[in-house]
Amino acid sequence: MVAGASALQCDVAIVGGGPTGLTLAILLAQRGRSVVVIERFAAPYPLPRAVHFDHEVARILQSAGVASELAGFTEAAPIYEWRNAKGEVLLRFGREREAGLSGWPDSNMCHQPRLEAALEKRARSFENVRILRGFDAHVLHDAGDEVLIGARGESGDALEVRARFAIGCDGANSFVRGAIGAEWHDLGFAYDWLVVDVIPHETRLSKPRVWAPLNWQLCDPARPTTLVSGGPGRRRWEFMRLPHETLDQLNDRETAWNLLAAWDVRPDNATLERHAVYTFRARWAGGWRRGRVLLAGDAAHLMPPFAGQGMCSGMRDAANLAWKLDLVLRGVASDALLDSYESERLPHAKQTIEFSVALGRVICTADPREAEERDGRMVPAARAAGLTAPAPSSKIGPGCWVEGDPAAGELFLQARVAGVALGDGAELFDDAVGSGFALVSPRGDPARVLSAEQRAWFASVGGVCAYVGGEAGLRDVDGTYARWFAARGCEVALQRPDFAVFATAKEIARAGALLDLLNTRLLRE
Repeated sequence: MVAGASALQCDVAIVGGGPTGLTLAILLAQRGRSVVVIERFAAPYPLPRAVHFDHEVARILQSAGVASELAGFTEAAPIYEWRNAKGEVLLRFGREREAGLSGWPDSNMCHQPRLEAALEKRARSFENVRILRGFDAHVLHDAGDEVLIGARGESGDALEVRARFAIGCDGANSFVRGAIGAEWHDLGFAYDWLVVDVIPHETRLSKPRVWAPLNWQLCDPARPTTLVSGGPGRRRWEFMRLPHETLDQLNDRETAWNLLAAWDVRPDNATLERHAVYTFRARWAGGWRRGRVLLAGDAAHLMPPFAGQGMCSGMRDAANLAWKLDLVLRGVASDALLDSYESERLPHAKQTIEFSVALGRVICTADPREAEERDGRMVPAARAAGLTAPAPSSKIGPGCWVEGDPAAGELFLQARVAGVALGDGAELFDDAVGSGFALVSPRGDPARVLSAEQRAWFASVGGVCAYVGGEAGLRDVDGTYARWFAARGCEVALQRPDFAVFATAKEIARAGALLDLLNTRLLRE
């Protein structure tokens, strides 16, 4: 395909080595798949971009084996407020608690370059992963039984990769998306914002400045402003471009310092790490799969930053796609299983985009009269609601789960467990049993009601059985599992590797029926 090119072969080729691509590479490598990552930049991008991930994404990172490194560059941010120019609260998200549904803080602020470094280090630790930096993919051809990718190096050398599947994780201007003809659906919501990342100075004689709340939005029509953590020791401001301003006027270092001065941030007490103007958009691609080529991350969807879900959505794509690709490549599941990737992820991504747009309409108001009308509606409503606003549902779209089951399609919990096998120490569920398929019950060991054939098949797809109800199994340290099962009126739940519930059953005796149903669905999806 490419004259004079060196050729590589692999199970999965990933175009794009950002957080989504690296996470996908790790999750596939852990399952034994061979992966080649083609990244056009020769070195990792050194400056911050995304600054937030939620509890579910923390669990995905845990499953990718980088949990131990998160503490050095992340901090929990339990409260997220939206205030008007008078300081009145319009919206309030979150609550003070140590862990959310997935066993991690609900909101986490991070320094993206260090997160990407941790992911790349982990990916490179696998012999079955090759990361090729400085190569720009420019040819893609689905040959029916394999995908051929051609790329050019910075020095002009050519590269050819032959893969059974190719995944475009190459961002908003995705080459892969264009190559498969997937077009954007655009909601027409776009605003220009100046993003400013700052490192406040601290000396031994000074006390760290307290930012309370850690994350908030100033919905002031005179200058809509975002104020959030950029990870420990860092802050981010985002300033919306006003109608009378040009992009050149806004995207200026002196302008950044002038805007920061209102917050007592100056050249003598802070370092300006980055300033850049971004146009936030609300889009999703139509058609995430064409044969053996699929899209993930920003190549598949873009959203305003106000819900902090851009990078999170890409990580969810990776978690959803990795186990499906693995089972298809192993011949355990039908190729049609990959069609459930878009059917499950796109509705969730659309809901997240629409939620982000709704939040954006609250703050992207530069007209004082419109802001006054907004405040007149939202301030009383926030007071009446106890200042807490609901977040979107975690439920995925139709796909490989049992519709009609009230818990299926939702995110399954992760909580602390203990037991003799763990040395009587408490740890998170996934660290105790792994993060593949799990048949979980607080009423006894589900394995005891399975046939020998069912146990063998479940083990062949990486499934485990877990009793989380007593000393004979894993002890439910905080009673979290007992409450979850009681609230849903069931005795057993089947969790997928991306932590979505496949199905539940009212009685543990029905555990085998859940496995039979999963087997059937994998073969026909």
